[in-house]
Amino acid sequence: MTDRHTHLDARAAGLLVLCCFLWGLNQVAAKVAIAQVPPLWQAALRSLGGALLVFAWSRGRGITLFERDGSLRGGLLAGLLFAAEFGCIFLGLQFTTASRMAVFIYISPFVVALGMPFIARAERLGALQMAGLATAFAGVAWALAEGFTQPAAGPLQWLGDALGIAAGVLWGATTLAIRGSRLATASAEKTLLYQLAISGVALAVAAMVVGQPWAPVLAPLTWASLFFQIVIVTFASYLLWFWLVRHYPATRLASFTLLTPVFGLLLGALLLGEPVTARLVVGLVAVAAGIVVVNRR
Repeated sequence: MTDRHTHLDARAAGLLVLCCFLWGLNQVAAKVAIAQVPPLWQAALRSLGGALLVFAWSRGRGITLFERDGSLRGGLLAGLLFAAEFGCIFLGLQFTTASRMAVFIYISPFVVALGMPFIARAERLGALQMAGLATAFAGVAWALAEGFTQPAAGPLQWLGDALGIAAGVLWGATTLAIRGSRLATASAEKTLLYQLAISGVALAVAAMVVGQPWAPVLAPLTWASLFFQIVIVTFASYLLWFWLVRHYPATRLASFTLLTPVFGLLLGALLLGEPVTARLVVGLVAVAAGIVVVNRR
């Protein structure tokens, strides 16, 4: 039986903050590389490269990946949802900013919170906890609300925003698919390999169909971005995330991911010179308060 915890402990909280930091930086890295690597190819490279690393890691640690455990159906569903999610993210980044994309992706905790009671009644959130989740998300939206009424990224910004919303729904659906299938008792490595291998193939096929050209020579910054996305984010942080999903309540984990767009803003200010405004400070306070409420015993 899987050793499951009913609440997040200090170890889980620390690992979640680390994941959120890496994912916030990932939005900036993806936006940088998209100028030279087409979006669908970039998403496919992330998944395929990550799949190879997970396979090598599992073989080195003697982790069995291909035994018959009834997880194939859930793995196929999770992999296809994962492919659709990242297809939406990378295509959307062509039309909207990385910070706006981060806002819409992180509607996923609401999808998880609404869906988990149908899978595990013990993870039902009370009225106060739902209010905390709404407060945290409202803080993120408030922090990034400047410019929402003006398409700063261009006339097709609405399309990028819509794809971000779709990606957020798909991420939440992926978490539910994992918890509601035999993947809930599978190893984190097997769960992640399902998603990376299936999504990598699906995204590569889509990239070939679309046929977007690559830059003839990739800049060092682009190579660094791809390395970060494949090795640090797709392999290491996602492996850690699926281990957390297997051992801790999904609704409470999902609430912590609302820190990611806040980290994205802070890193954008540090690396790209974007301004830190009063809205960001209010957003940080709201996110912190919301997460505390959601994780009350």
